[in-house]
Order: sequence, then structure tokens, then C-alpha cells
Amino acid sequence: MVARLGAELQVSTGYLLGDAQPAPPATGSPAAPAGTDVVRALLGRHTTAPDADLRPVSLRGRVEDAWRIWRTSPTRFTDAEAVLPTLIIDVEAALRSHRTRPSEMRETRRLAADLYGLVRSYCRRTGRSDLALVVTDRALRAAEDAEDPLRIAAAQWNLGHALLSEPGQETNAADVAMQAADTLTRAWTVPAPQAAALCGALHLVAVVAEARSRQAWKARARLTTHVLPLARQAGEGNTMRMVFGPTNALLHAVSVEMTDGDATEALRLADRVDTGRLPSREQQFTFGLEVARCYDLRRDDPPVLVHSGVGSPPTPGSPAQLSGQEPGRISLVGRARPAYRRRASTLAECPTLL
Repeated sequence: MVARLGAELQVSTGYLLGDAQPAPPATGSPAAPAGTDVVRALLGRHTTAPDADLRPVSLRGRVEDAWRIWRTSPTRFTDAEAVLPTLIIDVEAALRSHRTRPSEMRETRRLAADLYGLVRSYCRRTGRSDLALVVTDRALRAAEDAEDPLRIAAAQWNLGHALLSEPGQETNAADVAMQAADTLTRAWTVPAPQAAALCGALHLVAVVAEARSRQAWKARARLTTHVLPLARQAGEGNTMRMVFGPTNALLHAVSVEMTDGDATEALRLADRVDTGRLPSREQQFTFGLEVARCYDLRRDDPPVLVHSGVGSPPTPGSPAQLSGQEPGRISLVGRARPAYRRRASTLAECPTLL
């Protein structure tokens, strides 16, 4: 009950039990700024190199390589910042140069939609939610111009996540996702497994929005009624890089219970997660961190330390993750026993730990 009260009031459990003073209102975590060259490539109009290969097949390979870096590289920010500026400039140049060649133009628009889906994630993780909305709009326009229903749904999924990054936009995010899911099922013929994966991923946007709006009962009902049946139909996969399937659905179920303050139920569900099925470093780290938060709600400190160090941190960012300075953050540092206080402080001060 105390854990649920803490989640509702957005203060640590330790504070409610008298172990700590209330944290000051969160003003937002300091985030690493987006790479200057990436921002310039997005906001300016540049001339591509004279020898640049703007053929769709060549650009497709570069976009896929960029996605591979973003999903798997332990130094993904440095690596992405090395390739994204030139890739953005070349894709924009290709969109201009292929206007009179319909077949090449359609494929170029498709790869532009794929590229800007990646850039949306990059901008969000580097603290530029304003640019995330800009590139999401570019992705949606490219997908619509290509008349590609899969990419249109993926772009609207990205828009939902961009809105979730903005405080108070949970209802709008859910509305965008549900309208996209309805349109996908009514207006286009899409292969069944892919349609199930896309609709399921869109429903998960609404699940996150409902959980954050303190409507956990709605999130649970949506998971049971819509998400889990679609996950069974789609199977494990990565349609449009949404990584939707039974494992991803279970991860969201864990997150709903953690957000609602029910650490016991969240940990019970977490025991069913096969981490070997998590395809990206970010998912692996986020799962470990949410498990750590559940143990923190139970004031079970050793597992907090164990799970907070699982995987490689996905983003550069704030040292506040273990200090309880933001709602939902782990509050271990303030109450750590001398035996492991140094370990907790080291994790909290790590400049790359979220």
C-alpha cells in the first residue's frame, strides 16, 4: 500500500517511511545534446558531395547499416553521429533528384521514412524532443507520398512515442496510435502477421499512455484484450523495427505494474521474460533497470545494485537514476548501508547511466 501511495504521489517509498527528505520538483534530466552536425543536417539545406551515390539501392544499404549501429553498438551515439549527417543530406538530395523517376522516387521515400524513424529515436535520446517531432513529421510525409501502409503505420507509431516524450501529451499519443490502428485494419490489405504486429505495437503506445496517466486498470485490460492476442498472432519479430511480439508485450506488462507500484506482481511477470529474446541493447538495459526499480520499491537493496548494472547503458545522461531525484527513479543512494554505499554512489555518478 505504501509503495502504491508513493507511486501516486510521485515520491520515493523511503520518504513516506521517514527515511529521506522530499526531493525537489524535477526540472528534467540533463541530457547530452544532439550532435551539432546532425542538427545542422536536419535544419539546413546542404549540397551533397559530387561523387555521392544517390541510387536507392546504395542508400538502402547505408540506412540499414545505421539502424544496425543504433540497435547493437555499445558506442551507438558516437557511431551514429559519424554517419547520420551525411546520410540525411544524401537522402534529402535523392528526394530532390529522383522527382522525375517514379519507381526510384517511391523507394527513396520509403528509405527516407525508415531513416527518419531512426533519427526520431536519436533526437529523443539526446534531449531534442522538438526535433523528434520534426523528423517524425518528415517520416510520415515520406510514407504517405510512397503510399506505403506499413510505413505510414510505423510513422504514426513514432509520432505516438514522440508525443509520449512531451509532458501531458499522453491522451494525444494514445489517440494518434488508436486512429492509426483503426485505419490500418479498415483501409489497407496488409499480410496478417505484419498487420498484427503493427496493430499490437500501436496498442502498446496506448498502454504506456494509460499507465503514465495512472489508469493501470485500462492498461491491463488493453494488454489482455488486444495486445496479447495480437502478439500470439504475430509471433516474435521485428516488423518495421517495432520488435513487437510476446516478449515485448510481457515487458510492457512488467512496466505497467512497476509504474503502478505493484513490485511483487511486476517481479512475478519479470521472471517469465527470456532476456535472450531481447534484440537491442536498449531493451536489455531498460528491462534490467525496471527490475531494479521494483526491488527498490520493496527496499531490497542488493538486487537493486545487481540489476542496475545489467547491460550497457543505452544513452548518455543523468547521474540521478539511483538518487531518487525524479519520480519513478531509484532512491538507493540516500539509504544505502556503508557496506555498499560506495557501489551505489559509483553507479549514480556514472555519466552514461540512465
